[in-house]
Amino acid sequence: MFDRFRRLTLIAATLLPVAGWASPVLQENALWEDRVRAGEMPPVQMRVPDAPLVVDLRAKGRVPGIPGGTLRTMVSRSKDVRQMVVYGYARLVGYDHTYTLQPDILQSFEVEEGRRFTFRLRPGHRWSDGHPFTSADFEYWWEHVANNAELAPTGPTETMLVDGKPPVVTYPDAHTVIFEWHAPNPYFLKELAAASPLFVYRPAHYLRTYHKDFADPDVLEAAIDERRVRSWAALHNKLDEMYKFDNPEQPTLQPWINADTGAGSRKIFVRNPFYHRIDSNGVQLPYIDTVEMSVVGGGLVAAKSNAGESDLQARGLDFRDVAILKKGEIDGGNYRTFLWANGTASQIAIYPNLNFADPVWRAVLRDVRVRRALSLGIDRRMINRALYFGLGKEGGMTVLSRSPLFSTANLTAWAIYDPATANRLLDEAGLDRRSAAGVRLLPDGRPMELVVETAGERQEVENALQIITDTWRDIGVKLVMRPLDRDILRNRVNAGVSMAAVWYGWDNGIPQPYTSPDYLAPRHQEFFAWPMWGQYFQTHGAAGEAPDLEAAQQLMALSQAWDHAPDDAARTAIWREMLDIHADQVFGIGILSEAPQPVVVSRRLRNVPETATWAWEPGAHFGIHRPDEFFYAPPAEVTQ
Repeated sequence: MFDRFRRLTLIAATLLPVAGWASPVLQENALWEDRVRAGEMPPVQMRVPDAPLVVDLRAKGRVPGIPGGTLRTMVSRSKDVRQMVVYGYARLVGYDHTYTLQPDILQSFEVEEGRRFTFRLRPGHRWSDGHPFTSADFEYWWEHVANNAELAPTGPTETMLVDGKPPVVTYPDAHTVIFEWHAPNPYFLKELAAASPLFVYRPAHYLRTYHKDFADPDVLEAAIDERRVRSWAALHNKLDEMYKFDNPEQPTLQPWINADTGAGSRKIFVRNPFYHRIDSNGVQLPYIDTVEMSVVGGGLVAAKSNAGESDLQARGLDFRDVAILKKGEIDGGNYRTFLWANGTASQIAIYPNLNFADPVWRAVLRDVRVRRALSLGIDRRMINRALYFGLGKEGGMTVLSRSPLFSTANLTAWAIYDPATANRLLDEAGLDRRSAAGVRLLPDGRPMELVVETAGERQEVENALQIITDTWRDIGVKLVMRPLDRDILRNRVNAGVSMAAVWYGWDNGIPQPYTSPDYLAPRHQEFFAWPMWGQYFQTHGAAGEAPDLEAAQQLMALSQAWDHAPDDAARTAIWREMLDIHADQVFGIGILSEAPQPVVVSRRLRNVPETATWAWEPGAHFGIHRPDEFFYAPPAEVTQ
């Protein structure tokens, strides 16, 4: 991968040294010293932006680090190399540890009337291959990707539209980009800061080679044949993987570069020599030189962590693993086990698919009395004690107690074990006939066998479903559990052929009034209760189905009202009404929440917080805690 840096001796001659920098004095990283001396790479003074982001670690309660070392972590699928974009968390704007949006890749940004966003780039900032990062990269994405009918048949993503209208995007100079809508866009900055972010820029110098408007036709045709794809658009989309991160050739702004060249089970990522962040001592981040990501079976993550084969691990670990991890730690393990707060709205949630293809089952699942009965038929206290030693918070799916929008009434609504009421509701729903085995009969005479599909990745889910199987039997419902591969599960749910599925609750369980409540409305197919309604919204009616349930339509109207709400008081009122609807309608049957998330950390690894929140949104799991600031202490400083 480093061959491409050989040409940087020519680029270096055109670079200007960092102006006005008496302190801190930039320090060359030992990993690159030989290449700098050989002229294969410009020195650090020519690699960081003219105005890098200077991190004051002491102000954050951390200590300046020592460069070097390899961080080992594990994932369960090859496609999870994208976690490096999640954990790396280099964003135009990103959340700090207080969940406040701050400029990151951007030098600054200005927002006027909530609709005009002016982005100012860092002069001298460069892609990982040394090419300048400028407004031309934004222009390429907007003009030639997002609005190209072959690359984006459905047009720009929904976040880029306000009332169905796109922004006017202008590029006054090489370091300024302006997005201007006719009305406020409250989603824009938050999507840029997301775990899976909206990338509104692309490495134009790289992708133009594969775009029909710029590429040599013969060269492009040869590339299409070589990659065995059908068209230039398929080729371009295949290589344009800013989030998937599986194309080592594509330049990046992330702290680590995908340096992997094979299809093995060990993926390698090397520090980005052009990264834009430095510490107050003049040391370019990230501190850690290399990340080694091993792909292992999901059931092996805890055992391998216990054996000391991971330096930083939370993914693939569940609360049930705490005992074995703590035992390994006490028995001389080279790691510590932290217990972070979990930020999802529910550890385990069952989603009856209201878009299920079977018309009889669809009508049954759309009857709110059935969903309420299923929820009342779950003994959450038994599950909490059996699986979480009583440390979880029992209740339905709603926001967590750490959110100002939390309501105890919503947590307990239809969520206290009450089989008598559950039986009465099912009788009232017309499901009062039973088979000889005591299983209720559907209107067409079939037994009420509710197939609940899982991703097969979490033992705690299967254990919880085993307990629910017993309690649902008492209300005449037979639960059939079906473990599947995660991708197969998603595809089945989205196609309407899954009757019900188990997943986590809402990713963001700690929203604020300024947080968009769009994930509470049928605007996303990722919410397993209404995938086709979400498809309909996301594709502007080209796919899926329009919501035809009154409560869902009401959620959609409230979400749109929030988009135009004038102040936080109005936003708060809308949030509360939407949460009340969910609690009453039980679109997702939450089991419990706030069970601690185990995090395994090498005893040598520093700047990792002992107390934190493990959340996908907002926070990008480790991302908000800035792994580029983690570093290894010398072995002599490590105590057991």
